[in-house]
Amino acid sequence: MTFVHGLTGLIMFVLWLGALGATIFALIHAVRQRPDAFTAVDKLTKPIWMTILAAALAALLFLGLSMPFIGVLAIVATGIYLADVRPKVDEIQRGPRW
Repeated sequence: MTFVHGLTGLIMFVLWLGALGATIFALIHAVRQRPDAFTAVDKLTKPIWMTILAAALAALLFLGLSMPFIGVLAIVATGIYLADVRPKVDEIQRGPRW
């Protein structure tokens, strides 16, 4: 029984590390972008996204695995940024591809 609990704990820790890495990546990406790029693609403003991602990072760091529902919300917020906002912001700053 200890092995199963240990294996489950290890899997949860690896998933937590992945979520933490993705959130840090998303926050660094948001910090490095121009503020007008967010409004140009009809998304929330840069300060709002930075606040959302910073709150997600804080939730993952301080609440970690103790409150899994908050962790899921943090992962969803990070996923929305990485899947929806980031590609459009990058596209608007890069220009059209030929």
